[in-house]
Amino acid sequence: MTDAAPWLVVGLGNPGPEYARHRHNVGFMVVDLLAQRAGLRFGKHRRVVADVAEGRLRVGGPRLVLVKPLTFMNLSGGPVAGLAQFYKVPREQIIAVHDELDIPWTQLRLKQGGGEGGHNGLRSMSSSLGGKDYLRVRFGIGRPPGRQNPADFVLSDFSSVERKELDFFVDRTADAVEMIIDQGLEAAQNRYHAD
Repeated sequence: MTDAAPWLVVGLGNPGPEYARHRHNVGFMVVDLLAQRAGLRFGKHRRVVADVAEGRLRVGGPRLVLVKPLTFMNLSGGPVAGLAQFYKVPREQIIAVHDELDIPWTQLRLKQGGGEGGHNGLRSMSSSLGGKDYLRVRFGIGRPPGRQNPADFVLSDFSSVERKELDFFVDRTADAVEMIIDQGLEAAQNRYHAD
């Protein structure tokens, strides 16, 4: 890891108000909260199709670039790779925050590398970055009820019961991202995988 390069924290989601509260957009929700905590504002990047917010987690803290790709989910990798090149960020300092069907609701899992589990945003990132060894913060949304198509499930709003817990879970996920940056993946896994 290089101290000169910032951390690139990528929230995966779909642009546009009609997608804003969908399960597939939890990545956007988490980076929005991180920006709010750090007093940063998003703006369109001049070279890449993404909204970015640049700054530090706190005074004297590590440099940070928060990213919301403005392509649709399955094309997220292009903007992420463009920003990684622009800011000279190694893959080990890229964190993708995304929804995860294979993890139960309210659970959080953190890892580096591995497969994409059918997640088109991750597949696009791995392809565009030329590797899978970036970090992932996996926000559990659980499996769809009954026979609902998983694609329809991720592109739907949270249930009324889930919405009661959503803000707390988004807050906890933002805490996990900060802990990875401050203390490393292993420390964050020990803290958040215990729950």
